[in-house]
Amino acid sequence: MSPSPREHAVAQYAATDGRLAARIALHQGYSTNPQAWFAWLAERLPRAGDVLEAGAGTGALWEHAGTEGPATLTLTDFSAAMCARLRRFPAARVVRADVTRLPFAAGSFDVVVANHMLYHLDDPGAGLRELARVLRPGGRLAASTNGPGHLAELDALGPAVGRPETRVGTRLSAFDAESGPPLVARHFAGVAVEPYPCDLRVPEPEPILAYLDSLADTPLTAPERAAATALVRARIAAEGAFTVAKRTVLITATRP
Repeated sequence: MSPSPREHAVAQYAATDGRLAARIALHQGYSTNPQAWFAWLAERLPRAGDVLEAGAGTGALWEHAGTEGPATLTLTDFSAAMCARLRRFPAARVVRADVTRLPFAAGSFDVVVANHMLYHLDDPGAGLRELARVLRPGGRLAASTNGPGHLAELDALGPAVGRPETRVGTRLSAFDAESGPPLVARHFAGVAVEPYPCDLRVPEPEPILAYLDSLADTPLTAPERAAATALVRARIAAEGAFTVAKRTVLITATRP
């Protein structure tokens, strides 16, 4: 039986931040958009007042945004390993918490950020309800996700070498660029969607293999690595790079 989205997230992230760091490295290092995702997102965040990022992961957003803007900055994650990494920001309050059960009073924040994390919940609606609860009236939500076809070339590579579990889309819940906005609209007003224009062009196999390793239940075997390397090298020889389509969007809304 396949793991639920939450079970998959626990297996991936509870004990280590290394898997997420490997994926961020791929996205940051080989983007066709000269403005990195975290810098693009930071420009679009309302940062005055009290800010919460739920499921903050490695905290990469705040390396780009800086922590001096908000009146207070609170970072949460369910993972002890992620929280340990987040504590490198002395200006932030770090709280280990599940986004569906946040330990904050109603109306505690002016801004809440959910960056590529609501699809890790078995019930994204429960997370959105909780984010709406802790927002003040007029407060802003910024939630990012991906659309159909996102990373399709990477999703095809794992099964081609016998590692179907690396198809990340099969282990996520239904919170994407199409299903996400209607879910957000159940709890928020003024829902808007902005695409982040970007693909990946990777000129060498190793970053692709590191990505596959980060998703695999166990590291790729030598034959699997050789097969994946051959497929990637063939694409690079034919096209000049291994190109990967991205379909990332930012969903923003206001708490009525």
